[in-house]
Amino acid sequence: MTPEIEEVRNLVIRGSARKVGKAVQAALDAGCDPTEILNQGMVEAMSEVGEQFSRNEIFVSEMLVAARAMKKGVEVLQPHLSADSTGTLGKVIIATVKNDLHDIGKNLVAMMIESAGFQVLDLGIDVPIAKIIETYRENPDTKIIALSALLTTTMPDLRETVDALNQEDFRGKIKIMVGGAPITQAFADEIGADGYSADAAEAAVLAKKLAAAM
Repeated sequence: MTPEIEEVRNLVIRGSARKVGKAVQAALDAGCDPTEILNQGMVEAMSEVGEQFSRNEIFVSEMLVAARAMKKGVEVLQPHLSADSTGTLGKVIIATVKNDLHDIGKNLVAMMIESAGFQVLDLGIDVPIAKIIETYRENPDTKIIALSALLTTTMPDLRETVDALNQEDFRGKIKIMVGGAPITQAFADEIGADGYSADAAEAAVLAKKLAAAM
């Protein structure tokens, strides 16, 4: 890793959004490969941030700040990347299920998954099943559908959504991952999801694991 890329990496880990753009530009000016800046300087940095969070060394707020710093860096890097470089691991459709209006956790998961190297299609909150299916049919190269339910009262909606996806003809081509405050591994297994994550950092690791298994 070049000193310039290492500087980008350190700034992302520290969440220095105001400085990371200049560091990325400096790395480009020094002749560093844009894809290496992305992967070594940013994606690996976010992996380290996720591990720190998993070890309870940092808080959610610090992880969010690091993800925002990465976004600032990607803005500078984007024109220098090939079209698919920022989504090299594939597409992920993410949504909070219908009747659930919570998005903070879902947004953080989306940022972490994107930081891991996926292209994220965020459908937002209160998303009907038909919209999720329609989005998949418009993006048949999607690898993962990630669903969030933040209330015990919307757990049945999560079950219904997964049930519907399990009946679709494209089910064998995707992995379904679920999460949210009331969701457990046992519930994920019960409704037929492929994976469950308890937090955003774990979700990014799970997404990479599921994509690699396809």
